[in-house]
Formats: sequence, structure tokens, C-alpha cells
Amino acid sequence: MSGYDAIIIGAGHNGLVAACYLAKAGHNVLVVERYHTVGGAAITEEIYPGFRVSAASYSMSLMRPEIIEELQLPRYGFEVYPKQPSYFMPFPDGAHLFLYAGDRARSKAAIAHFSQHDADNYDAWEDFWDRCCDVIEPTLLQPPISLAELAARFDAAGYADDFRRLMLLSTTDLLNEFFESEYVKAAMAPQSLISTMAGPGTPGSPFVYLVHAIGRAIQGRRGIWGYVKGGMGTVTRTLAAAARDLGVDIRTESPVAEVLVQGGVAAGVMLENGETVRARVVLSNADPKRTFLTLTPASALPAEFRQRIAKNFRIGGTVFKLNLALAELPRYTAAPPDVAPEICSRATVDIAPSLAYLERAWNDFKAGQPSREPFIEIFSQSPTDPSMAPAGKHVLSCFCQYFPYEVAGRSWDDGLREEIADRILAKLAEYAPNIQGAVIARQMLSPVDLERRFALTGGNIFHGEMTPDQSFNLRPLAGWADYRTPVPGLYLCGSGAFPGGGVTGIPGHNAAQAVIADLKRS
Repeated sequence: MSGYDAIIIGAGHNGLVAACYLAKAGHNVLVVERYHTVGGAAITEEIYPGFRVSAASYSMSLMRPEIIEELQLPRYGFEVYPKQPSYFMPFPDGAHLFLYAGDRARSKAAIAHFSQHDADNYDAWEDFWDRCCDVIEPTLLQPPISLAELAARFDAAGYADDFRRLMLLSTTDLLNEFFESEYVKAAMAPQSLISTMAGPGTPGSPFVYLVHAIGRAIQGRRGIWGYVKGGMGTVTRTLAAAARDLGVDIRTESPVAEVLVQGGVAAGVMLENGETVRARVVLSNADPKRTFLTLTPASALPAEFRQRIAKNFRIGGTVFKLNLALAELPRYTAAPPDVAPEICSRATVDIAPSLAYLERAWNDFKAGQPSREPFIEIFSQSPTDPSMAPAGKHVLSCFCQYFPYEVAGRSWDDGLREEIADRILAKLAEYAPNIQGAVIARQMLSPVDLERRFALTGGNIFHGEMTPDQSFNLRPLAGWADYRTPVPGLYLCGSGAFPGGGVTGIPGHNAAQAVIADLKRS
């Protein structure tokens, strides 16, 4: 078959966003997907009869409102709503902290129970992130600027010290500049560490916090996180519906074996079944290592480029995802007696009681071992979306760190997967003793399973580390950050390109703009 202007490898959200924009520009587009349905890591699936979970990605904030509006996703059923309270952290001594996104006064009152100094400083903390977002947000829907230009923009705005804090400090150092209470520091730290090979003491980790603070998908307000009605599969289901209405062909169960390169130029793909499909350009929604080391013929790439991707681009996984079908919600012993379990479970719940706890978990990972006391981030959509579970029952998602892809002396297939799930549940039971008896079924996704199931090399949900050294004009590599690659006609449109991971749609949007410009010139 021939006649396509563009073939996109992978029907994850970025691939579908790219397909929509290319089709809107009048191009004939084919999306080929290895799995039996669209979605990639943004997928809703049933783990037990009647119990539906967002299997991998699990929460919404970062999808650009411009993309949502331009592709008319609400018309296809895209609906988001905020979590409120936004955050609940229980502590081992029975203390607790609630935070409320968009309601500083209420959050400050809760913080004041630990430290009046920290409550007074909470405005300065939030204002710091607002200033950083004000500088960076205008750069997102365009090819990446250099770190030097970014620093100049901070300097021109009078925020040079903020650039230092954001890019050069560790999370621990940054928190020490604002807060005195170890409880408050613990509550603020986790968003700097999500799916990152770093501990709170690692320089550059505050940048990961900013990645999670810059979204506006919920009510158009920055930094508010929530849920997509029906789970994260709604994101990609609605994108696919929009794409099909624009004339995009989508073929599932069509894994790609190789990018066709003829005369040094990408000319289509060969599927694993031997079928050849030709096009003027190819966009890969796969991560950089999979794109350049597996799908692209080695002879088509400069040896030095391949070596840099293989050796220098960091893409290790840290995440174990545990999805649960529950007979009842966790009952946290630290929760106030007059607060129903549904209220706590509407929020993000973090088991990360101190910076020292997080650093110890990271130290286990550095030694090649699963964390003995893991960081656990808990989401439960069923209290606010009854479509996710049978009446009176619930689903719960545990996003857990730190767990190496390669475990010293063990394999994830020798029973380790089940041992770690037991370890996570045992830790959670220290805070909510009823959880062990509430489990009806569980879905266990180790880093190896995330790779096998979602084609995430190393189990890395961001398609590569998102610390400053792999951001902006350095993602995936210096000299190749504008979505183009050393193979003319081959583009990178996934999270391995700027600005990186999370369900943003930005790499797909920006890559499509580069392709549209190139096709127009040619």
C-alpha cells in the first residue's frame, strides 16, 4: 500500500496528537500501533470484572489547553475534574497534612499546625514556582530553546536566583531555603522525584517538580491535578476519534519491525508481518533508544550518534505500579476521625514521611536493590468516578519507587514481582491496617513489565530522564532537539523529545509543526 504523506509509529497520546495536526494541515496520515487498541501508556483497562483502572499514566494536569481546544476533545467525551483536597500525607506518628490546590489560605492553615514560619513562607514557595512557570511556559509549544537562552530569560526578568534554585540545587537544599519543619519538607518533596533516578539530595531534581507544576488542563489554572472521567484511556480514545474524523487511518495489532530507509531518507515502515507501507515521512512515538537502536537500520545513522544514544542518553526505570481492586477504601489511622475515607482518597496520598526516608529508598536503588521502604504515591478515582468500580467497591493505584530494572542477583520473573507487591501492601498497611483484607485483585507492573507491556525501554515512563542535562535543547541529544533526526524524513514525536514526559501532547504537537514546515518546503 502507498500514498501516505506520514506514518506515525505508536498510537500513544503524542502520536495521535501529531496525527491530528498533520491531518488538519491536509496530509494523508497512517498510525500503526503494536497493541490491540490505541492508548500507549494512557489507557484504561479492566483488571477484575467491573474494576477499571488507568493502568500506567494515572492523573491529569499537563495536557496543554491549546491542544484540547484546537482538537475539540470535549466534543468527543474528554472531561476532566480536579482532586479536592489535592493532597493528603499521613505520618507514622499519627500526624497528617492536607493541602488544597488553588486555596492557599486553607493550605497555610494546615501547614501552620506544624510551623507558623512555614505557613508564612508558603506564599513565597508558591510564588517561586509561579515565576519559574511564567518564564518557561511560553517556550513549550515551539522548538526548544537552549539552556543559555533560558538562563538569559530568567536573568532579564530579574529571576537569576530562581534559575539557580531550579537547575542547580537539590530538592533538599531548595526546601531548606523555604521551610523548617521536616513534616512540611516531606510533603513538598515527592513531585521532584516522580519516575526520576534521583533522591531529594540530587542536584537538579527541583526541575522535575516544575515539570509537574506547569500544567493547565484543569480549569485552565496552573498546578491543579485531577482525573479524566473514565480514566486515562479517555484521553487517547478521544484523540483517536478526532483523528479518524480528520481522515487519519489507525491500524492496531501492527507492530513495526523497521523504518525503511532508501537513499539515506526515511521512506516508510516494514511491519513485523512483512508488509511494507510507504510514506514521505515517518514519525516515531517510541522512545529514543527504541527508535534509533531497534527500529532504525544501524547503517542509516552516524556511528557517533548511535553511540551517544546508547551510552549517554539515560533511560533507566524506577517505577513499580500496583493497581488494586478493593472491597473498601483504605482507612488511614492518621486521618481525623470526622473525615470519611472517601475524602482522604480523593486526594493524592503519599507515603514518604521524611526526606531521610526518601534518601534511604534511593540509596537502596543505587545499590541495585528494590527499596526496602518504598515511596508510594496513591490515587483512587472511584470515589469521584463511579464508572471505575462496582457500587460500594473501589480501585486504587500505587505508583511506587525505587525499583531497578535490573535487580542484583534476582529476576523480576522469579517471584520478585509478587514479593514487591507484598512489600508495598505491607508498608501501606502500616498507615491503613484494613488494606490487606480489602484486596480483591491486583495488577503488578514492574519496570520489566512496563517495558514489555508499553514498550517503555527500561520501564522509564518519561522515555528518558528529565533532569536538566536531558531537557530543552539537550533532549534527546545536543544538536538533535528539534524533532528531526540524522535520517532525513524521520522525526521523533514522543516523550523522548522536548519537553519530555507526562501526558502533555506537546512533543506530538511540536513534531507535527516541524513536519508540516518540511513537507511544505519539499
